[in-house]
Amino acid sequence: MFEGGPVTFNNWIELSAGGMLTHGDAAQAAQNQHVHQGAFGGIEDLHFQENLDKITTFTLDGHGIVDQHDYSFRLGVNRENLGYVKFNFENFRTWYDSAGGFFPPGDLHYSIGNDALGLDRGEISFEAGLTLKDAPKVTFKYTHRYRDGEKSSTEWGAVDTVNGTRSLYPGFYDIDEKADIFQLDATHHIKATDFGLGLRYENGTINNSLNTFSFPDDPSVQRHITDQQGTSYDMLSVHAFTETWIKKNLFFSTGFMFANLDNSFTGSRIYGDDFNVNVIPNPLNGYGYYNLDGGSHQQEYVLNLNLLTIPLNSLTIVPSIRVQDENYNADSSGTGSLSDFASEPFVSNSESDLLEVRERVDLRYTGVTNWVFFAGPEWTQGQGNLTQNGGLTQINGIGVPPVQIETDDSHFYQKYFAGARWYPTRRITLEAGAYYKDDRYNYDFLRDSTPNVPPPASQNSYPAYLVLQNFQTYDGNLRLTLKLPENVTLVSRYEFQYSTIQTAPDPISLLTQADSSKMTSHIFGQNINWTPWSRLSLQLGGNLVISDTKTPTSDYTQAVLRSQNNYWTANFNANFVVDNKTDLNVGYFYYQSDNFEDNSTAGLPLGAAAREHGVTAALTRRLSQNLRLNLKYGYSNFDDVASGGHNSYEAHMLYSSLQYRF
Repeated sequence: MFEGGPVTFNNWIELSAGGMLTHGDAAQAAQNQHVHQGAFGGIEDLHFQENLDKITTFTLDGHGIVDQHDYSFRLGVNRENLGYVKFNFENFRTWYDSAGGFFPPGDLHYSIGNDALGLDRGEISFEAGLTLKDAPKVTFKYTHRYRDGEKSSTEWGAVDTVNGTRSLYPGFYDIDEKADIFQLDATHHIKATDFGLGLRYENGTINNSLNTFSFPDDPSVQRHITDQQGTSYDMLSVHAFTETWIKKNLFFSTGFMFANLDNSFTGSRIYGDDFNVNVIPNPLNGYGYYNLDGGSHQQEYVLNLNLLTIPLNSLTIVPSIRVQDENYNADSSGTGSLSDFASEPFVSNSESDLLEVRERVDLRYTGVTNWVFFAGPEWTQGQGNLTQNGGLTQINGIGVPPVQIETDDSHFYQKYFAGARWYPTRRITLEAGAYYKDDRYNYDFLRDSTPNVPPPASQNSYPAYLVLQNFQTYDGNLRLTLKLPENVTLVSRYEFQYSTIQTAPDPISLLTQADSSKMTSHIFGQNINWTPWSRLSLQLGGNLVISDTKTPTSDYTQAVLRSQNNYWTANFNANFVVDNKTDLNVGYFYYQSDNFEDNSTAGLPLGAAAREHGVTAALTRRLSQNLRLNLKYGYSNFDDVASGGHNSYEAHMLYSSLQYRF
């Protein structure tokens, strides 16, 4: 009745128009709201479906929004018991604010420009499948993917301040990535077993650059830094699987994958008077390089075995094992540059291997009325070797000389989890779960030529000085669901997590084992749903996160502060069916964090601190059985304390669409 009548329509087209008006940082608004300021419009949604004959169906889907770079187009033809063909094209843009850091003394804040940076992502694909009855199912798919545009970076350029040099000026990435992927898959069912075999080949190129600008306020020392990163690669992988019901209570599955990856790469890090220039010796130039040329080769094998057993009607046991073996080698050469000194060539090579085995058991028991219990352990053992030789060389006696490092490493991960779900009444569900995880890494440095003088006068203190790192996590969570009279549902959630990182250096470093990090998190959540009337539904929710990360360094210097990630959110939503042709939706949200600390005298002030709230309203009116009108309004207010208000904004968005169904 609320959809306008008993007639259903398989096809529709929806035209839309709208715009976003901003006051303040328009680039930050575009990043947060995923909409660029200004007017936009086009085809919001298009769907057409037609039966070409009794067993053949044609489908067409798409949308295109002008000035948002948001497009998609899909075609498909499917014929029962024969096969299908599909064509797909899609492109969408992600917006980024080009602002850098904020330094309270002097109210220093830098931005590349007022407009948002844009990065397009998209793909074009063609797929065909053969689905003959009682024959292997075969599919082929070709996909071309790309990323093109610019995005912000958290690597910032140096700026002079009253408290010394700080990294404040924003950097940005220039992205140009392409990949072509060919996939061929076949599946077949023989008796009680499903078989699958697949082949995948990918060829791609990556031509990116990281661009940073140092000392923009002082023309006598300012430098543009272009870090070029070029890669071309070929990857071939083969995978296979089987699934078999051995008995009614015994199921066995296997999976295998082999992948071979070949890379060739180029690159440079050049200081100059502008971006993308050639190397010109200059006393202001930092340590860089050019003519980087190299290649790498990696192979990987993965085997999965899983057994599902049901020894009792109420007990399920799933043991599984995963084995992974990988090895790679790489070599490179290039030319190092520094200041106006003579350039120096360098070479490097490395190789590594890793064997890892993971065992896991999943247990599920339902033998107690109104209870479900689950638990299990998981263990992972791994052992590998890493050898590194060479690297950037010294120039005029400045810099770290080439190194020779050989490291044997091993790791052991263990995780234990358990939980239960209880239904004491039809209106109450209580869930509880917990896990403990311990990840331990051990390193044995067979060789390390890195000098570390003056004292301690040792040859293997840095960087090869960590012999142990241990990551431990304790996690517990509760969830309560109450279905009260008068159509009220309450869902309450709480999760606690405590993590530590223990680090043990080689005794020769004259350092002792320490808890290098401790993180404590409390997460609270509450949702209330109420449907007082068949035409009205209400939802209210909120979340509170209290998270703190402490390191020993923060006890001794203000340059490194305790990291806090405390915030809370609230949201409200109401849906009201005004009459048989009209719907109204109203929503509100609020977010607040307060973790900013001004430590300008010792370091760079960091920490999220912002307040954001917004209102949305949408009205849908069915003008006829075929015609539907949508009107939407959104308001958002963002106050960014951590940027001194420079990234704050107010945004109003108006939107309307007209849908015709046929």
